[in-house]
Amino acid sequence: ALPEINAPERWLCFPSFQLMAAMGNGAAKAKYEQKVPAFYYRPTHSDCKMLREQWIRAKYERNEFEFIEKQEPYSAGYREGFLWKRGRDNGQFLSRKFVLSEREGALKYFNKQDARDPKAVMKIETLNATFQPAKIGNPCGLQITYLKDNSTRNIFVYHSDAKEMVDWFNAIRAARFHYLQVAFPGASDEELVPKLTRNFMKEGFMEKTGPKHTEGFKKRWFTMDDRRLMYFKDPLDAYARGEVFIGSKENSYTVLSGLPPTTQGHHWNHGITIVTPDRKFLFACETEAEQRDWIAAFQRVINRPMRPQEYAVEAHFKHKP
Repeated sequence: ALPEINAPERWLCFPSFQLMAAMGNGAAKAKYEQKVPAFYYRPTHSDCKMLREQWIRAKYERNEFEFIEKQEPYSAGYREGFLWKRGRDNGQFLSRKFVLSEREGALKYFNKQDARDPKAVMKIETLNATFQPAKIGNPCGLQITYLKDNSTRNIFVYHSDAKEMVDWFNAIRAARFHYLQVAFPGASDEELVPKLTRNFMKEGFMEKTGPKHTEGFKKRWFTMDDRRLMYFKDPLDAYARGEVFIGSKENSYTVLSGLPPTTQGHHWNHGITIVTPDRKFLFACETEAEQRDWIAAFQRVINRPMRPQEYAVEAHFKHKP
């Protein structure tokens, strides 16, 4: 097993780590990280183990950031290969061909090896990818999301080779980076890099009721993706049962602890009320800690002023059937 990122004393079993110890941290960083592309994801301690391990291997075993040609798998603007993809209806993982093309501005996958037409075309413009090993049940599990008819669609994939999976992840980030450079020509790398991929702000089970607040509460899996709060029957569902837009306090969005006093039918006792300009959304959490975490996540978004493009998203939500 490879060492953890925060355990440098165990790195010494690798020759390059011995060299690093002799050189000192600053000089080693200058050598092993000299050509890290701006889009390449640099893991932090909160990222999954596989991502942290592959970052170490990329630097010290494969020397990917000393020799540009070694970055071809994720820098070329085109990538194709096979990934295990979870079936939408039966939950089985089957091998599917994926093609990422910056020129076409899309990631596609094909159900059959010789198929001419793709099963899905995911525009780079709305693409996101985030590692979800626990949820998917595989150390290399990646959740890919994109917008289809302005609703979020999930695809769950993995590959048995960790490097292969990280290369796909960084190829998606590279494609997003080059797309955003064209879309926002004046923006700096520092402004664009945080927009390449994002982890969800929070996920977990809550209970919810319908718009009349007289329907029974149902347990649902919730995902908070920036201002989109989505709910699913199952964490690995392809489509959300519904989506709620969370705006800002300036636009009359608020989050309250607890439920209106007349509320009935919830099994969990730790309520949350989200007030929007149109209606109130009622949720119940199993524990006080979960309630606290969800309220903090909602509050972070509500406290942030809305960007111009988010008003267009909000307007779309208002017109959803």
